[in-house]
Amino acid sequence: MTISGTVVRRAEAADAAALVRLRAVMLEDMGADVGDESAPWRAAAEAWFVRRLGDPGDFAAFVVDDPELGVVSCAAGTCDSHAPGPTNPSGLQGHVFNICTDRRRRRLGLARACLDALLAWYRTETEVRTIDLNATPYGIELYQSLGFDAPRYPALQLRLGPPLGRGFAAR
Repeated sequence: MTISGTVVRRAEAADAAALVRLRAVMLEDMGADVGDESAPWRAAAEAWFVRRLGDPGDFAAFVVDDPELGVVSCAAGTCDSHAPGPTNPSGLQGHVFNICTDRRRRRLGLARACLDALLAWYRTETEVRTIDLNATPYGIELYQSLGFDAPRYPALQLRLGPPLGRGFAAR
């Protein structure tokens, strides 16, 4: 897919550092303190992306390269295995994340192009038929324009504190 001479391509392991860099931009835009380039989460995230990019059946990321800046936009998605049910015999559900464009290249349709490529992957190469994502106010219009809507049942979340350690036993 080409947008104004820009090619959208499937990410490879060599793109893991760029995916982490864009993830930091996205998280920072969401108000998170991402730390500097040496923050420990970055190395863990890069290793995670390398591993997942090696599993093309359950994970995909699509990127746009810029001649001056390198990778400037991305969208990633996983296939998560859940118990099969009557409306989802495979049990697979999609989860889209890491949608971000470098601040210097925003409002050019690059995130849409990456997300379009990711959704095409879901449609043609997976058994996923329901895809979730967490929307920010900045991206919600894009997602709604592609057919994303509020889930039938509200999503709730429980945030656990730090691990209690191996010696913990439920009472």
